[in-house]
Amino acid sequence: MATVDLTVMGAGVFGLAVAYACARRGAWVRVIDPGGVGRGASGGIVGALAPHVPENWSDKKAFQLDSLLMAQGWWADVEQVSGLSTGYARTGRLQPVVQTGLDLAHARVTSAATLWQGQASWTVVPVTSHPGWAPASPSGWLIHDNLTARIHPRRAVQALAGAVRGLGGTVVTHGGTQGRVLWATGFAGLVDVPGSGGGEKGQAALLGYDAGSLPQLFADGLHLVPHDDGTVAVGSTSERAWVDPVSTDAQLDNLIAHARASFPMLARAPVLERWAGIRPRSSTRSPVLGPHPLHPGAFIANGGFKIGFGMAPKVAEVMADLMLDGTDRIPADFRSIKS
Repeated sequence: MATVDLTVMGAGVFGLAVAYACARRGAWVRVIDPGGVGRGASGGIVGALAPHVPENWSDKKAFQLDSLLMAQGWWADVEQVSGLSTGYARTGRLQPVVQTGLDLAHARVTSAATLWQGQASWTVVPVTSHPGWAPASPSGWLIHDNLTARIHPRRAVQALAGAVRGLGGTVVTHGGTQGRVLWATGFAGLVDVPGSGGGEKGQAALLGYDAGSLPQLFADGLHLVPHDDGTVAVGSTSERAWVDPVSTDAQLDNLIAHARASFPMLARAPVLERWAGIRPRSSTRSPVLGPHPLHPGAFIANGGFKIGFGMAPKVAEVMADLMLDGTDRIPADFRSIKS
């Protein structure tokens, strides 16, 4: 039996993405998760890969930008190796502009042109430019960015697992650790590290409505994400306290009602699925990367929260650099052990 170069504990998007990046560089990889692939927050249904606003630039925003820009090619490679679809497409996003925010929206057109390096745009367009598929806007204008993308979370993690296997690695439910060890165990793993953070419950729904490749909509706290299988995901709640981590309740009922009231095209769309799960939320709201504070010689990749899939491509490559080559490109705000 071949010697394992890397053991990844956790088959969510961070764990599988790092496993894939390492396997692609020739490492023999084993992923272990008793629950199976994508049983935690990575098995959700929303899949909105959206950028931060192009202003007040920071290492976190720059890291996220790099990841979003590399995502199309990165996920295409995953699909090619695995033979499975991830549902990825860079379809853009529409947001309403309030009357008092119109000047700021226009100012961000210029800042996006600079900060996004000419590789994506932030524009202000009239509501009439998207008839039948636009949020209500008191100003009559919308923000349209073409950097936002969608992904189908469950299909994406299954494709990552398939790609790891396709490169000679294994994805199993039980086994011992060998070689370098990465802990990517989501909410439970984050809680174990004092001061690193905890979890936040989210509830979302999948509606039967075929919006094709129309842009995502974000308005009044609602995300609407059209997927390529004839569904639209609606998300999500943000709950710091909960009794049952995987149950749905009246909060999701209210979310669905809100979506139908705000977006009349969904008024008759059937609810195909209700979902709930706990997302790992770090105390800094940034990913937690680097040497593991509690396991000498091991590593951690956690805290994806609402941006885990958007951050995953670059998290994977940065962690592969660190674990396989000793090259440290982790931003200071992401470090598991602060200097």
